[in-house]
Amino acid sequence: MDLIEKTRELGKLIQQEESYIKMKDAEKNADADAELQELIKEFNLKRLNLNVETQKVDKDGEKIAKYTKEMQSVYADIMANENMKAYNEAKQEFDTISGRVMTILQNSIAGDDPETTDVSSSCTGSCSTCGGCG
Repeated sequence: MDLIEKTRELGKLIQQEESYIKMKDAEKNADADAELQELIKEFNLKRLNLNVETQKVDKDGEKIAKYTKEMQSVYADIMANENMKAYNEAKQEFDTISGRVMTILQNSIAGDDPETTDVSSSCTGSCSTCGGCG
């Protein structure tokens, strides 16, 4: 089999991974949670208001502070929502596994032995905080 076929097989295996399925189920639950979706809309509106105010030439510091406080309050409500908590936990679990898969692929492409390369003990699994593998 060629590389593309094997990659598609890997894609199918990833979608069968327990943590992936758990994350997708949690995402569906969060999407179906009307209260959570209203909070997200409210947060986005408050963020938009804040952005508009901060872009003005004559910024109103009181409005900026008010919008910031309101946005932080709604954000706290979003993060306290049970469906959002479940989604974040499931996503973190899947991100750890997908980060490990990506590290193995990247290290293999760089020439490491695919049978032995893995996430180093200093690796968080998040490439956004990475200073480089090895």
